[in-house]
Amino acid sequence: MPIVAQSTETTDWVSRFADEVIEESERRAPGKPVVVASGLSPSGPIHLGNLREVMTPHLVADEVRRRGYEVRHLISWDDYDRYRKVPAGVTGIDESWAEHIGKPLTAVPAPKGSAYPNWAEHFKAAMIASLAELGVEFDGISQTEQYTSGAYRDQILHAMRHRGDIDAILAQYRTKPKAGKKQQQKAVDEAELEAEEGSGAAAEDDGSSGSAGYFPYKPYCGNCEKDLTTVTAYDDDSTELTYACTSCGFSETVRLSEFNRGKLVWKVDWPMRWAYEGVIFEPSGVDHSSPGSSFQVGGQIVGIFGGKQPIGPMYAFVGISGMAKMSSSRGGVPTPADALQIMEPQLLRWLYARRRPNQSFKIAFDQEIQRLYDEWDKLAAKVADGSALPADVAAYTRAVGTAAGELPRTTRPLPYRTLASVADITAGHQDQALRILSELDPANPLGSLDEARPRYDKAEAWINTHVPADQRTIVREEPDVELLKSLDEASQQSIRLLLDGLQEHWSLDGLTHLVYGVPKVQAGFPADATPKELPPEIKTAQRTFFALLYHLLVGRDTGPRLPTLLLAVGQDRVRTLLGE
Repeated sequence: MPIVAQSTETTDWVSRFADEVIEESERRAPGKPVVVASGLSPSGPIHLGNLREVMTPHLVADEVRRRGYEVRHLISWDDYDRYRKVPAGVTGIDESWAEHIGKPLTAVPAPKGSAYPNWAEHFKAAMIASLAELGVEFDGISQTEQYTSGAYRDQILHAMRHRGDIDAILAQYRTKPKAGKKQQQKAVDEAELEAEEGSGAAAEDDGSSGSAGYFPYKPYCGNCEKDLTTVTAYDDDSTELTYACTSCGFSETVRLSEFNRGKLVWKVDWPMRWAYEGVIFEPSGVDHSSPGSSFQVGGQIVGIFGGKQPIGPMYAFVGISGMAKMSSSRGGVPTPADALQIMEPQLLRWLYARRRPNQSFKIAFDQEIQRLYDEWDKLAAKVADGSALPADVAAYTRAVGTAAGELPRTTRPLPYRTLASVADITAGHQDQALRILSELDPANPLGSLDEARPRYDKAEAWINTHVPADQRTIVREEPDVELLKSLDEASQQSIRLLLDGLQEHWSLDGLTHLVYGVPKVQAGFPADATPKELPPEIKTAQRTFFALLYHLLVGRDTGPRLPTLLLAVGQDRVRTLLGE
């Protein structure tokens, strides 16, 4: 028996949308599964901005499932969209792929070396694998299969019969042609923006507007396979349609009631699918909030198909460590697979769950990832001891699992920054990594590196792929004799205090206490004195002491956290490099 949704001011954004979706679904289709939807165009690498198109309805659908309702999360693969341009930065392609512009994505060859039959399947595969790792349950729908099988034939014929009504709606938002190249370029730029940033399929023109009038349908040419076609005649009774291709000059007459090689233009296609699938919830990108955008216009066109516009929150862009908003047409934009190489699925889910859809956020591929992991681990501790706020508990719960159960997790989730430092210092030597990690907590040593996986592997991947070579840590082979000889008495004393305490403090916590305590003891304070009990100059003394140790151990001013570095170098080698 479904649980009745109870919305309160303290619930998180996912719960609030789940309340609305359940209520709306019961009103529109009582007793039927709740339908939420996403649309993805595999026109190139599907990036982390596109992932919000999936994660927003996924989180809502999962909350609805947790309450006992049956839910379908549809992902429409817009693989029958036209191939718009050759994307930069994709391996295995060159400018020769430009000859395929205008063809359906499933008719374009996959990049060289791909194991997949076409362009669309190549880019869908990586996303499907990432969604499985993220625990996203969905029903995939290929728009190529839908259109070429004739599944939408009745909807297409209906749209053609009501082309005047559709044209009248679209005409409200069309900009009247203006003379001048600047205005023409602006129109091209706006179309390009919606195509690149839009939710669901890439944007297209409004339809064929020739001497025969307006048509919301574009055939793919029977000769060159491209959509550079114009409908020149159509008869509603016989459904005879004549089109001409402006690319190769081919023309033919077909019966639309038997013809499956074309599609509705995007601004008609999307609302048609809302009605066809009975979609209750589907978000859209920020670009769809403007007048004339696909979501806004679709809200009027959907009525022609006897449907209603879904609940559709606008979602904001996702950035990457200071990069501008992402566009799938540009090369080098990180994908979910790139993120999952360096972070556990729980962390990536949390980044999408903790922010409302209309809040933008950034995903860190630089040093910021260490701070994010620290924040995540602190939240986990608060959830465990019951001190976390309700909204934070909700976001955490949605991140670690779904209605189907918890995602696989690291048995011993050691601090990410510690694992990264160890991976950096050991440079792939797993026996060395295990030795160091086992010494972090001598009372509860790590028995196997597998206990620290997959987090350890993610941290190692981050070190190897996102930390520049000049920032990697290389421990000295020999002591810096000149520097050791030049040390004044206070510096020599600080090193002696450290060396004297190594044996007793040889653990992560112990060494942390030791390295921070040496400058305190030198200044006449207890090693465990708190910052409030110390004068400001102690912090300066600590920084000076740390810089000295880094120089003696790795030849730089900075490096991994000193306690981790000391453990990694090993007690005997530390003593040698510090001049004992």
